[in-house]
Order: sequence, then C-alpha cells, then structure tokens
Amino acid sequence: MAKPLELDEKTASLLTDTLNGMLYGTVQIVVHEGRIVQIDKTDRKRFDPSGDELSNKRREAR
Repeated sequence: MAKPLELDEKTASLLTDTLNGMLYGTVQIVVHEGRIVQIDKTDRKRFDPSGDELSNKRREAR
C-alpha cells in the first residue's frame, strides 16, 4: 500500500519557488517511500517567429 505523501513547509516552499516565473516547461517530482526526494525542472524559452525581441520581453513579463 502506498504511503501518504509527506510535504513539509520547506518542500512546499521549494516547489512554489520552482514553479514561480515559469512560462513554459516541465517540473518532474520524484517520490520515494512517500517523500519527495528530487525535483527536476526543464525551463523552455519560446521565441516569436518574426524575431521581434520586444514581443518576447512582453511575454516574459507576464
């Protein structure tokens, strides 16, 4: 039977910090015996096909 996930304040804060500011990407959480043991983050940068850097900066500011 699976153990209930243990999520302390430090881990919850780390997850929040990892997710904040992401526009595109993935976060993978590895759980072992009911505890989060690893967080992997892949951040993606997307660019406007027109190459307009200003519109990219506006998108990132959201």
